[in-house]
Amino acid sequence: MMTFIDKYIMPGAVKVGNNRHLLAIRDTLIGMIAITMIGSFAVLFNNLGQVIKPYGRMMEATFGPAWNTLGGDIWFGTFAFMTVFAVFGISYKLARSYGDDGFEAMLVSAACFFLLLPQIGNVTLTIDDKDVTGGAWGFISVNYFNATALFTGIVVALIATEIFVRLSRVKYLVIKLPDGVPPAVARSFAKLVPGMATIFIAGVFGLLFRKATDGQVLNDWLGKVIVSPLQSAVDSLPFAILLVFLVHLLWMIGLHGPNILGGITTPLFESSGVKNIDLYAKGVKDMDQYGVLAGSFLDAFVYLGGSGATLGLIIAMIIAGRKRYKQMIALGGAPGVFQINEPILFGLPIVLNPMWFIPFVLGPVITTVISYIAVSSGMVFPIVAKIPWVTPPIVGGFLATGGHVSGAILAAINLVISTAIYLPFVYAQVKIDTKNETEITKDSETLNV
Repeated sequence: MMTFIDKYIMPGAVKVGNNRHLLAIRDTLIGMIAITMIGSFAVLFNNLGQVIKPYGRMMEATFGPAWNTLGGDIWFGTFAFMTVFAVFGISYKLARSYGDDGFEAMLVSAACFFLLLPQIGNVTLTIDDKDVTGGAWGFISVNYFNATALFTGIVVALIATEIFVRLSRVKYLVIKLPDGVPPAVARSFAKLVPGMATIFIAGVFGLLFRKATDGQVLNDWLGKVIVSPLQSAVDSLPFAILLVFLVHLLWMIGLHGPNILGGITTPLFESSGVKNIDLYAKGVKDMDQYGVLAGSFLDAFVYLGGSGATLGLIIAMIIAGRKRYKQMIALGGAPGVFQINEPILFGLPIVLNPMWFIPFVLGPVITTVISYIAVSSGMVFPIVAKIPWVTPPIVGGFLATGGHVSGAILAAINLVISTAIYLPFVYAQVKIDTKNETEITKDSETLNV
């Protein structure tokens, strides 16, 4: 099996992991963690006042009735413009991967993104008990800037940057100024024509696209034709099982599964996560509107101690092989509490060790199924807050679900299940090691005789 994986799976996995476009998307969304984190916690702290009444009364007594205005302002400055940040970042990262400085590329890509948006947004007002729909120039819905438009932003950033970088390499389009001109001015003029041409191409495309789709803008069309069906497919149990299986299969052959697949999965999880946070901020009670595989779902419920839920393995070692694995427990215990498990993965080792294949790969699949069913059935509150991936298990489940105890209970149950799955394999490994040591001792005694 390892030969088959090495021959047929590893080359493709490495190629996907090194794809410059996926890396640009992944690195940008990871780089935006400060923005998403503070926005998430702002919404969380606002809504905790409804979940934990004493907290709400304390905040109101301290800061007044409008104490949650701060959370709303932070949400507006972060999540409301999520796609705008992504366009700048993806374009910059992608241009840098081609050796460009990235500054002009990200500005040109942002211009292309903005010009493809509708300039008039429809607003429905109730006048004399009648709903009147109209629009005015410049009044654009925030849905064209937040995570709802993230897919469109990614597509536009990638394509606009590719066009700009390629045009910048055409020497006939580069304006060279005399040596005495300041470097900043010279660089701007050198890419003047490629930048103008890229924006012009985007403008012509937008015009032709609206004509071909009876006035639909790119974001609306993509949302209807691609994004909605894709999100429905992604937010499903089969996709969850496939994703978790592939992540841990890649780890088993020595490849960082989350990083390799992050360029594909991170935008989908982030988009669904921000949608949940927005619904939670608006006080939506209908659980059917929330996504299941959203934001920190895996970190909160599945990756307990890191990929493979190896905190369960450490607990199993304490139960079944405390003396034998004393050094490994000391080395991996503290990092494991904070979801860092490289000492266990490479120190035990788990990587490239068939002995641990079943618990390391199938254990997380089992807890994924349990978690998905628990959230989708309404037994556990959905993910409504983004948590740092180093948040300790159980605490992460509590925070990610907006301070609901059900999230902590689910994480605790999964940790017990992970420990139970690892336990027989720890016992088996201890017996194998003991037997090997006994045989080595006998062989040594025989040689001495």
